[in-house]
Amino acid sequence: QVHLVESGGGLVQPGGSLRLSCAASGSIRSINVMGWYRQALGKQRELVAAITSGSNTNYADSVKGRFTISRDNAKNTMYLQMNNLKPEDTAVYYCNAAVRTAWGRDDDYWGQGTQVTVSS
Repeated sequence: QVHLVESGGGLVQPGGSLRLSCAASGSIRSINVMGWYRQALGKQRELVAAITSGSNTNYADSVKGRFTISRDNAKNTMYLQMNNLKPEDTAVYYCNAAVRTAWGRDDDYWGQGTQVTVSS
């Protein structure tokens, strides 16, 4: 089995920063793509940022220039550095990973989510 564990969420003032982490563990052969999604109250879940095993990245327009996604392949861990946070960033943030297991199967896994609240 594969498990994703998220950390780093919390309450922050507008303009502040947070750093989210997502650690993957289990029967992992490789992780092709990891990404962060978020879901605000009353809204659909949306992609925030994604990163491949080769460190190719993609960002939602709303976070470009403020958020930076990175990963440590040796640790199967992904990070999201969030700077200049805005109230509109308030949401539950979810870690997602496309995992190739030791048995050769490809599956999509999700973390339980971590709350980010940006408020004055």
